[in-house]
Amino acid sequence: MLEQAAAAPTHASTRPSRGRWYVLLMISAMYLITYLDRVNISTAAPLISKEYGFDKITMGFIFSAFVWAYAMFQVPGGWLSDKFGARGVLGGIVTYWSVMTAATAGAFSAVSFIVVRFLFGVGEAGAFPGATRAMQLWYPQPERGFVQGITHSASRLGAAIAPPLVVLIMSQWGWRAVFLICGVIGIFWSLWWALSYRNLPEEHDMVNRAELERIRGLDAAGAIKPPPMEKQHNVPWSTLLSSPNMWAIMAAYFTYVYCLWIFLSWLPSYLVDFRHFTLLKVGLFASLPLLAGVVGDTVGGLATDYLLKRTGSAKIGRRVVAITGLLGCAVFIVPAALTEDAYVAVWCLTASMFFLECTIGPSWAVPMDTGGKYSGTVSGMMNMAGNIGGALSPIVFGALVQIGNWQAPFIVAAALLVVGAAVWAFWLDPDKHILTS
Repeated sequence: MLEQAAAAPTHASTRPSRGRWYVLLMISAMYLITYLDRVNISTAAPLISKEYGFDKITMGFIFSAFVWAYAMFQVPGGWLSDKFGARGVLGGIVTYWSVMTAATAGAFSAVSFIVVRFLFGVGEAGAFPGATRAMQLWYPQPERGFVQGITHSASRLGAAIAPPLVVLIMSQWGWRAVFLICGVIGIFWSLWWALSYRNLPEEHDMVNRAELERIRGLDAAGAIKPPPMEKQHNVPWSTLLSSPNMWAIMAAYFTYVYCLWIFLSWLPSYLVDFRHFTLLKVGLFASLPLLAGVVGDTVGGLATDYLLKRTGSAKIGRRVVAITGLLGCAVFIVPAALTEDAYVAVWCLTASMFFLECTIGPSWAVPMDTGGKYSGTVSGMMNMAGNIGGALSPIVFGALVQIGNWQAPFIVAAALLVVGAAVWAFWLDPDKHILTS
């Protein structure tokens, strides 16, 4: 069937259609929803902790419950999309996690919050690996950094609009309404995806022959190349786990996600409790770093693809952008922690988030470049390792704050960012396939 589809796409035209950009719109909308749903609790946290009397350590465990589940189920989520395709898998998991988002409104104790957030994380875990599988099949290599940058920009936009949106909803209907409304939004997306997405561009009515040529390329005989891989069933786990490059990818992403979760979990509480901003101002100032992240995601994606095209080397194109981003974040996050001026701290955090997010394009392009037909599984392993760091981050932050030190969490993050840059520079090789490294 695939050979027939490749040979005779639905529409013949000399001008490429734009079906892959419609798919990008759908995936970007899902990325926005993922972060809207996962960070809404951060802005609601001051009211939740006040209502139930939760201390900083308890809130740290509530924040991290999602991330532990998210880390644990990355690989199963990626494997499911590799095996069954992103259409059914993503539609199902978005529906599930939207129900869990709404269920957060019914939590009534620390244990119930932890359980519901854990179950929510189980659902979201398959989102990015599944989308990576879809993007590998829908976009040629020179566009992969860009599409990863755009989709992650959308996710950070979701995180950025969350604080003012959550504050607005809470001011009208209370914090429980936040989770109910977010749950409904996810259900609507699932319906849109089921009706509009197909696992291969060869199967989509919106893709003509010219666009398919751009996506697949032509072979020596002038025929459109087939899809780069068939659905696979048996993952070579021993090979993946013994690959130095796989461990390098995981280690680098660990340092990134650890730092990211400072912004996603504790930033609103930090601005209220340490910088003494009002909740209304927090709705604005907590959004600024995340809005800068939106720009950083796009800039990093464009930059890594530009360097790849100019040099022909994924090693240069991916490494240069990632290293610059990690070190740039470290340079700004230290003064953000140490300055006495609250507004200077906000602007330094904004700059640090911009640089941190520049690493997303190269980070998520690497599993597509090196993973081959196991790209969903490889990206799941990468994101699993990253989110182990993300799960530790809120707990470490909360423990340090509980003893009265608001600066130390940022210094720890800066040290890890330097380690991450070293991994990219001396260990991770974007030109080497996982199965041969």
